[in-house]
Amino acid sequence: MPDLIFTMHWTEPAQAERYLRREYGLSHRQISRLKQIEGGMTVNGVHLRSVDIVCPGDVIRLHLVDTPNIAPNPALCVPVAFEDGDVRFFDKPAGMPIHPSHGHRTDTLGNAFAAMFPEETFRPVNRLDANTSGLTAAAKHAIAAAQIPGRIAKTYLAVVTGNPPESGTIDAPLGRTEESIIVRCIRPDGQPAVTHFRTIRRGAKYSLVELHLETGRTHQIRVHMASIGCPLAGDSLYGGDLTDISRHALHCCAADYTDAQGRVHHITSALPADMRQLIGLEFCEF
Repeated sequence: MPDLIFTMHWTEPAQAERYLRREYGLSHRQISRLKQIEGGMTVNGVHLRSVDIVCPGDVIRLHLVDTPNIAPNPALCVPVAFEDGDVRFFDKPAGMPIHPSHGHRTDTLGNAFAAMFPEETFRPVNRLDANTSGLTAAAKHAIAAAQIPGRIAKTYLAVVTGNPPESGTIDAPLGRTEESIIVRCIRPDGQPAVTHFRTIRRGAKYSLVELHLETGRTHQIRVHMASIGCPLAGDSLYGGDLTDISRHALHCCAADYTDAQGRVHHITSALPADMRQLIGLEFCEF
C-alpha cells in the first residue's frame, strides 16, 4: 500500500511515539514493527525513532507493510459498496461469517477479501453477525483500523413479529446468560446498551423497523426487540417466528461514513429478497 504522509499539527512538540499513539491510534507493537523496517518511519525525510521529538509542521511518513493473513477463496465474491484510501465497505450476504473460525475456515468475508486483494491484510471493523446481511467495513491500514469505527454511523432494518410502537428507545444493559457464552440477556450488571427504533411498515404478520444504535453490543438489536415482545423473524435464539425465513431478519441498510477530510458519505444496501418477501415489498432501498 502507499506510504502514509501527514503533518504534525499539535501546537507543542511531543515524543514521536506519544504523538502517533494519541493522534493516530497506533499501538506500541505497531510502532515497534515500523522501527524494524528500513525507512519505516521518517520525519522531514530523515529516519525517525519513537523517542525522537516531533514539532508542529514536521512531515511524518510511515511505511506500513501489509502481510496477507487469511487463505483466499476465489469462489467467493462480495460486492464493494464504497471505498476510499482508508476503508472499503462490503455488501455482505446473509450466512457469511466475517472472519475464519472453527467450522468456517474458507467461507468467510475474510476468505473472499484475501482472493480479491491478495497483497493486503484483512482488518474488519464494525462487524456483523454471520446471518446479518448488509454493509460492513474493512480498514485499509493500521491507522484507519484504529480511527474509523468512531466515524461510521449505521442504520439497520429488521423484520419483527408482535406489534411494535411507532417509535421508541430501549435503554437496557446487556450481558451473557449464565448458561451460555453465546446468548445475551438484559441484566443490571451488563454493559450499557441503547437502541432507537421506528416502525416504517406494518403487515398482517410482520413489521419493518428501522434501528439506530448508540452502542454496539453483541446481539443488541435482537435482545432489545425481543424484550418489548417483538423478536426478529427467524431468530431462533430469542423467540422469533421460524416459519417464513431461515435466518434472523436483520440487515445493515446504510452507513454514514465521515472520511479523513470531514466529508460524509452515505452508503446504502438494498433490503434482501428474503426480508422483502416477509413484508410484501418488491424492492426496498434506504
